[in-house]
Amino acid sequence: MQPDAILHAGDIGDVSVLADLAKLAPVHAVRGNIDTKVRDVPDVMTLDLGPLRMVLVHIAVYGPKLRAEVARIARAQKASLVVCGHSHVPFIGVDKGITVFNPGSIGPRRFQLPIVFGTIDFSPTNVKLAHWSCETGEKWLPP
Repeated sequence: MQPDAILHAGDIGDVSVLADLAKLAPVHAVRGNIDTKVRDVPDVMTLDLGPLRMVLVHIAVYGPKLRAEVARIARAQKASLVVCGHSHVPFIGVDKGITVFNPGSIGPRRFQLPIVFGTIDFSPTNVKLAHWSCETGEKWLPP
């Protein structure tokens, strides 16, 4: 299945990654903490995709909790979803009334974390967040 858009929540590394991803679908990316040489990429982005208004940011949580400054940004932007990266830990949760989604990481394995990517599927009345294993191609659920 071809994605309608690709979200990259930072730690881009080599900027050519964005060009490669753009061959598949439009790319929306934010700078991560390792992206010191990446230019023309914002630290925070608000997106309207389908019925969703979301904030894309690299560091958004402290453990399972949404950082206060990110919650303030999401509320100010009237966003119902925060998509983040940084920890490489696949996560779906709700904190402070805002849904938080870390799609995981498809880069080299870090620690004992799975190599997964996330999907956001929506219809006018429903939003489904999911993780998919890059190793098996199957839907991934936490152990």
